[in-house]
Amino acid sequence: MTDFDVVVVGGGPAGSMAAWYAAKGGAKTIILEKDRDIGYPVRCGEAVSDAGLRQFVEPEPNWIAASISNIRMVSPNGTVIDTAGQALGYVLHRRIFDYDIANKAVQAGAHILTKAYVTGLLFDNGRVSGVEYEYLGEKRTLSAKVVIGADGVESRVGRWAGLRTALKLRDTESCVQFSVANVDVDPERIDFYVGHNYAPGGYLWVFPKGDGKANIGLGVVGSEAKHYKAIDLLNRFMEKEFPNASTLTMICGGVPVAKTLKKYTADGIMLTGDAARMVNPVTGGGIVSGMHGGKLAGTTAAEAVEAGDFSEKFFDRYVKGWNKAGGEDHARLYRIADAVDSLSDPDLDDIAASLSKVPQEKRSLLKIFTTAAKKRPSILIDVARAFAGF
Repeated sequence: MTDFDVVVVGGGPAGSMAAWYAAKGGAKTIILEKDRDIGYPVRCGEAVSDAGLRQFVEPEPNWIAASISNIRMVSPNGTVIDTAGQALGYVLHRRIFDYDIANKAVQAGAHILTKAYVTGLLFDNGRVSGVEYEYLGEKRTLSAKVVIGADGVESRVGRWAGLRTALKLRDTESCVQFSVANVDVDPERIDFYVGHNYAPGGYLWVFPKGDGKANIGLGVVGSEAKHYKAIDLLNRFMEKEFPNASTLTMICGGVPVAKTLKKYTADGIMLTGDAARMVNPVTGGGIVSGMHGGKLAGTTAAEAVEAGDFSEKFFDRYVKGWNKAGGEDHARLYRIADAVDSLSDPDLDDIAASLSKVPQEKRSLLKIFTTAAKKRPSILIDVARAFAGF
C-alpha cells in the first residue's frame, strides 16, 4: 500500500494515540516507527500519575513495575521531606505499555511498520502530502492527506515542514539514566534530589521498579550543561548512595521543558507530543501530555479526512483543543518551573526546613509548591490554579 489518509511518524504514546483515534474515526492510518520494536529502546524515567493515565485507559497489571504511594524530596543539605502517603501513580514497564497502546491502534484498524526510517516529506503545491522513508535498505514513499509528526524532541518532520522547533538552552535538559539492579529502595516511593550538588537547574530521581531494581537518573538544565556533565554527576551519586548497584542499561538525551510551540501545524501536517513540546515543564514527564496531544491530533485528522479539508486553518481545532485541555496549565507550569529553577541552594534548604515543621500527614505536592512560592510570590496564583485539579 502506498497511500493513506493519515501517516503517523513515531510509535511512542503520542504517535500510537494519534493513530488509534485517527483509525477509530475511520481514517486509513499507518504508523512508521524507525526502531525495530514499538517501545524499545526505552528513553524515559517511566513514571506516570494514576489520574493522568485513567483519562485514556484503564491501567493493566502487566504495565506496572511499581505502584507509588509516597514522594520523598531531598534538599541540597540533605534535609528529607516525605509527603503524606496516597495513591499517586506508577512506574511503568514502558516497553509493554507502549506495545499495548500501539496494539489498541491496530485493533482500531491502523497499520504499523517498524524499521521504517522517514527521510523526508512530500509536498503538493506547498501542502505536506506524504513521506519518504527507507525500509530494509529500500527507498519508498507514502502519500497521505495528513502527516502527524510524533517523532520526539528532535522532530525532523517539523523542521522539514518549515516549523520553528529550535529550543533555547534554558528550555532543555541534558539527561542521563541508569536502569540498575541490586539496590535497596522503597518499592512504593519515588525520590527527588534537588540542588547544584545533585543536578544544577534540574533534579535527580530514583524510581523503583520492584525486585531491587530502579531507574536512577538526573537532568541538568541546558544553560548549566557546559559546566556540569550529567554522567559525572550521576556516577558520583551512584558511588556514594548505591556502590553495589549493577547497571543494566544506560540512556541519555535531551528533554524539552519548554512552552508548547507557538506554531505546530501547517497545511497537511500536525506535530504532537514531544515534537510539539507538550512535555510537563516542571517534571519533564511527557507520557500523559503526549497521549492527550496524540488523541486530539488523531481525532482532528479523522475529522479532516471526513471534511476533505487538510488546511492549517482546519487544524486550528486541534490547537484550540490543546489550549482548552492542557495548554493553559502547561503555560502555568512553565512559569512555575522558571521560578523554581531560579531558587538557590539556600532557598531550597529553607523551603525544606519550613516543610519539615509541617506534620507529614499534611504534606502534599501542593503544600511543597506553595511553600516554594513564598520565595517567588509571583507564581502563587499559578501554583493554586495548576494544582486545583490534583
